[in-house]
Amino acid sequence: MNIEITASPDQAESFAQRFRAVHENVGKAIKGKSGEIQLALTAMLAEGHVLIDDVPGTGKTSLAKALAHSIDGSWSRIQFTPDLLPSDVTGSMMYRGEEGFVFHEGGVFANVVLADEINRASPKTQSALLEVMEERHVSVDRQTKPVPTPFVVLATQNPVEFDGTYRLPEAQIDRFMLRMSMGYPSHEAEMEVIAERLSGARPEDLRAVISLEEFEWMITTGRTVHVAESLMDYAVAIARSTRAMDDQLRLGVSPRGTLALVRASQVWAASRGRHFVSVDDIKRMAPFVLSHRMLLRSEAELQGVRAEDLIAQTLESLPVPSVRV
Repeated sequence: MNIEITASPDQAESFAQRFRAVHENVGKAIKGKSGEIQLALTAMLAEGHVLIDDVPGTGKTSLAKALAHSIDGSWSRIQFTPDLLPSDVTGSMMYRGEEGFVFHEGGVFANVVLADEINRASPKTQSALLEVMEERHVSVDRQTKPVPTPFVVLATQNPVEFDGTYRLPEAQIDRFMLRMSMGYPSHEAEMEVIAERLSGARPEDLRAVISLEEFEWMITTGRTVHVAESLMDYAVAIARSTRAMDDQLRLGVSPRGTLALVRASQVWAASRGRHFVSVDDIKRMAPFVLSHRMLLRSEAELQGVRAEDLIAQTLESLPVPSVRV
């Protein structure tokens, strides 16, 4: 007999308190971006990865540093360039005299990995991330090397500059739990950023507000947030609706996308102090989790159709399920 273990109301409230603590701490370094911080933190706790489409200088590196320091974790930055090798990402075996061949860790061996301008590296190097993003280990010379836990990749790409870039393959894009944009800060937030940088404040100076062990507890607790069967059915219906849009889409949402939607909704619910997922949680996460997995037809793109608009139409057209907690 299968026994379902679900989070209790007290666990959900404890989860929410820790979530707020990390969110507020990161907010000390990333001004005016509360929603974006919450999305990135949600992906981390759902054991997913984040694709950030944005122009340079909007705080992406600071976000990675602030997240890592807030949970007392490690972080690394891999600058993706045309000459970057797969071994620079995953690591390689190096000969060290009497020691023989020793594994030298690549850039992915950290809790928070910033893959900066990921689309500037060759497809061969981009693909070096496929295994570790899915399996959380790398395979080198027939040896399997696990990366630290927790593990998240924050990958960036510039949406307006395409010279010298390589488009990410669909298999790579599908491994990102959600896509978001930082955007420019408000006037007041930008003033705060300037004042703090002039005073010497840096994201690295943030003190951890929870330990890695507490963060891992949050990951485990997030998995146990109750999801009613009717909501699972609702998530599947959303994904299947995109697969039926043959006139506008060449590719709809994969089953991996459906699972990512449910997992992100669990964490979002827990961050609100609830031990169960609601319809609103699904709706809130859907545009960020599903839109980048939808491949528009060229005719639809010329007509100005956006994947986010199709998601919104789908959510409006599908009947809202009744939920029993």
